Amino acid sequence: MSIYRKTLRARNVQFSSFVKVFIGLFLTAAIIFPLFSMLGNMSRTNIAEIVQSAQFKPALFHSIAVAGTATIISIVIAYIFALCLVRSNMPFREITAVFVTLPMLIPSISHGMGLVLLLGSNGILTRMFNLSHSIYGFSGIVTGSVLYAFPVAFLMLADILKYEDGSPYEAAEVLGIPRLNRFFSISFAYLRKPLISVVFAVFTLIFTDYGVPLMIGGRYTTLPVLMYQEVIGLLHFDKGSVIGSFLLIPAVIAFLFDLFNKDLSNQGFVSRQKTKKEHKLRDMLASLYSIVVCALIALPIVVFALLTFVKQYPLDMSFSLSNITKTLDMGAGKYLANSLIISTGVAVLGTILSYVVAYFTARTRGNTSRFLHLVSITSLAIPGMVLGLSYVLFFKGSFIYGTFSMLILVNTVHFMASPYLMAYNSLGKLNGNLEDVGRTLGIGRLHVIIDVLIPQTKHTVLEMISCFFVNSMMTISAVSFLSTMGNKPVSLMITEFEGQLFLEGAAFVSLLILVCNFTVKTLIYFLEKRFREV
Repeated sequence: MSIYRKTLRARNVQFSSFVKVFIGLFLTAAIIFPLFSMLGNMSRTNIAEIVQSAQFKPALFHSIAVAGTATIISIVIAYIFALCLVRSNMPFREITAVFVTLPMLIPSISHGMGLVLLLGSNGILTRMFNLSHSIYGFSGIVTGSVLYAFPVAFLMLADILKYEDGSPYEAAEVLGIPRLNRFFSISFAYLRKPLISVVFAVFTLIFTDYGVPLMIGGRYTTLPVLMYQEVIGLLHFDKGSVIGSFLLIPAVIAFLFDLFNKDLSNQGFVSRQKTKKEHKLRDMLASLYSIVVCALIALPIVVFALLTFVKQYPLDMSFSLSNITKTLDMGAGKYLANSLIISTGVAVLGTILSYVVAYFTARTRGNTSRFLHLVSITSLAIPGMVLGLSYVLFFKGSFIYGTFSMLILVNTVHFMASPYLMAYNSLGKLNGNLEDVGRTLGIGRLHVIIDVLIPQTKHTVLEMISCFFVNSMMTISAVSFLSTMGNKPVSLMITEFEGQLFLEGAAFVSLLILVCNFTVKTLIYFLEKRFREV
């Protein structure tokens, strides 16, 4: 029996090593090689000439100014909002927390379009209050970027505050330490490291986005818009490669910081949630602040609904379904089907791939596992536009170029890091001896995964599916370089309609994406709820 077990164990080790090497080669070909292809393409052009050009320097300055300003505003608003939900007894906290994540279900370009419809030259609020200030340019991009990035900042900060230990605050209160001293000595010390990660994440998100500035930037060009114009408009792939390399810089810095500066506070200790005492004034102010934030978030969505069902804005505001009919006649139904095919394929392939990789990296040791982990989180440091251009240069002429498979692959790679980390953290918390026990009982690794690990992590699996599907439905970055008329996702119709000044159609497409993503999120919620009851 012992010889049989040793033989079985050796076979399992060999099989695991083979699978890890195969996945490692696949991820290298899907992530590393395309990126090197884009960076290598820079050798074909005069980098100094591009960097010193009249378009590049202003675009770089604009990107830094917009991202820096919007990041500060987003984090301040999100931190106060997170405090309201986590540290107060305000009513409807769960509903409010879900509601403010709605902007994450539509493309960033839709936020810019919402601002144009509200505060543009013929915007609803502009006409209603006879406003003279122009929303186009710096102020518009910052406002749209805050709407786009605020939910991300809120979720990250709320998660940090939720697990903060309340014991030091209780001790400080007993000792009579003033509130201001408590903030700098306890709160700020706890938030310092994770807050840096949040700042990097939000800054990178805004710095690499081209949806908002493309819609509302006007002549205030940013680096992502310049890259979009050079690659899509002028087919200058060499210039696009140079600009893309600059877009990589903040993402790489954020990636390296997260990699080498893990926050180890409270690990190994039993933490206690901070108590929330009855305080009517605090709860009233928290409720008022939350209502204001939710109203600002709801405005663009309300405008989409309004614009979709009017005949011609702003000339004829009568109710009509003509814009919906016209949008469908222009292929919205076909492109929506394309998006559903792509998003479903990404959800299935991405979840399976991420879970398998997370299993080996979280539950097996060795250099191969460490390499897989590093490659899997590398996509965090690659903006969607850069990844799309990399795929164009690397896969052009191959059998998958211009097919659904290409779009499914690029979206899987683009959005893999976050779901992978979900599975990695969940699998790492389970008993590490399960495989050894199964081997002793003659149960194979595959049966342990299917019968034990997946049921134990089913909530994580559902969240992974949701993350892949939602992001794939609304992305416009990587796919804008790779799609054709036959496989174009519906999200790209927004940029197309914006160019044609058919904002009613763009609003309807935004609503379609929102409804699809909200439906999937709702289904996932009820599935999770059913699993909890079981």
